[in-house]
Amino acid sequence: MNDNVMISVSELQKFFGDIKAVNGISFEVKKGEVFGLLGPNGAGKTTTIKLLLGLLEPNQGDIRIMGLNPETEEVQIKSRVGYVSEEPLIFKSLTPKNLFNFIASIRSLEAEETSKRAQEYLESLGALEYYEQLVATLSHGNKQKIQIISAILHDPDLLIMDEPLAGLDAKSVKVVKEVLDIHIENGGAVLFSTHIMEIAEDLCDRIAIMNRGKLVGIGTMEELRQQADRLGANLEDVFLRLTEQDISVNEIVKKLRKSFNERN
Repeated sequence: MNDNVMISVSELQKFFGDIKAVNGISFEVKKGEVFGLLGPNGAGKTTTIKLLLGLLEPNQGDIRIMGLNPETEEVQIKSRVGYVSEEPLIFKSLTPKNLFNFIASIRSLEAEETSKRAQEYLESLGALEYYEQLVATLSHGNKQKIQIISAILHDPDLLIMDEPLAGLDAKSVKVVKEVLDIHIENGGAVLFSTHIMEIAEDLCDRIAIMNRGKLVGIGTMEELRQQADRLGANLEDVFLRLTEQDISVNEIVKKLRKSFNERN
């Protein structure tokens, strides 16, 4: 396998009964890039990520994470991957200090250096004051900050992030973007899932658009813009069209305008 390829997915399928959550998708994520999974809620993005991490078993298809099989080499993969889930999956009965110490112990990190780095990240994200408060008492945004720090403390080769900016303030979003830039500059890779086109456009080098379990578009922003130009539409219109949302949006706008006109 090419050492430049961090994630390789081929004809991946995952069904839940009659629901085809992931339906024959294929893509690669390479070193030095932020690769976006973009699509509406329910498109299959989170299921895809859980398959990559070995949290779900596929019905069919092949996955390789840095050449490793998530079904049989889960421990090796986890040692080299940082994961940020859609909802913060962290021990709420601990303080951030306790949590980071725990991470240092299970990942065999030097405790004092890890604590120093964790506090630097907390300070950068405006959350240092919560270092010794129970995670359970923190806001959603601050829990998300703790989860992001937990994912990057061990300097992973690959970051897999599912809606990681949800609940973050503007300053923290900017800091996280800079952290991702540093990660990429040092040869890492990022798989970044979002349902917001503007975020994908701002952050991602290449984007795969998902809808109803399938990939309906893939390429760089320039390639997607060229596709939009050929269709005589802007990029937002193309995204809505590819994800079958354009008709419903038009109907919603018509109803809103009609309602407004009737009131006035």
